[in-house]
Amino acid sequence: MQLVNFYRDERLCLGIKTEKGILDVEKISNNLLVTTDALITQNALKSLMQSLDGISDCGLYLKESELTLGPCISKPEKIICVGLNYRKHADECGMEHPTEPILFSKFNNSLTGTESEIKIPSNSTEVDYEVELAIVIGKEAKDINPEEVDEYIFGYCVANDVSARDLQFRSPQWLIGKSCDGFCPIGPYLVTKDEIEDPNNLNIKTWLNGKLKQNSNTSDMIFNCQEAISYASKHMTLKPGDIILTGTPEGVIAGDPEKKRVWIKPEDKVTVEIEKLGQLTNYFVKG
Repeated sequence: MQLVNFYRDERLCLGIKTEKGILDVEKISNNLLVTTDALITQNALKSLMQSLDGISDCGLYLKESELTLGPCISKPEKIICVGLNYRKHADECGMEHPTEPILFSKFNNSLTGTESEIKIPSNSTEVDYEVELAIVIGKEAKDINPEEVDEYIFGYCVANDVSARDLQFRSPQWLIGKSCDGFCPIGPYLVTKDEIEDPNNLNIKTWLNGKLKQNSNTSDMIFNCQEAISYASKHMTLKPGDIILTGTPEGVIAGDPEKKRVWIKPEDKVTVEIEKLGQLTNYFVKG
């Protein structure tokens, strides 16, 4: 199942992508399932699937092209990111492969959806893209082993870990360069785990103004999805709706030779894509 959050009168509503269009869940759930966040926290996926049987009313479907999509998760308790988690990305940055996952965080203010504008901070001139596979937690997880992880996953989506490199490396903590407003677009769809046979073997790409910049596969991850989630769970309790960004492959601007780096500027368009999860596009504007 492919789920979306779309805007109606400035509030987010839950939809399901189908061949007929986006099914307006609000109209069939008595307003109980408002967003993907509510669906996950209420553990209501099974009951939602049952309620879909026999639906034929064309008035329940909306044209995706006419909707403004929001972030496919809007209110996670935590956004946890894994740094330097692709072998070739670590190599291009001239950094050693980590011996255990490097975790850092983003905040909810950084979340946005596809086709939205992202403001370049006025105090930054070195903004970069990072396509990432994002994992959404489905139920509370604490101190779990890698072989147990799959039962705690709700689904997957595409993310762009937008990064202001000049802010990121002002100190050993990466936070200010990672959590600017709009710096974590996710979506367009939240794809339930049953549709993804192996998240550790998906093609992953980025285009900057139509030019392919990143082209890799999640198989290049140093710590795979199960290992990263298990590690995080041994240090903090993961809650339903939490988002785990699993790292980016080679091809970021920061990996270019210093004199050849051309950072993201106003009017640039960045599209990120992961196999079976869709494309996520954003437009950068002056902050």
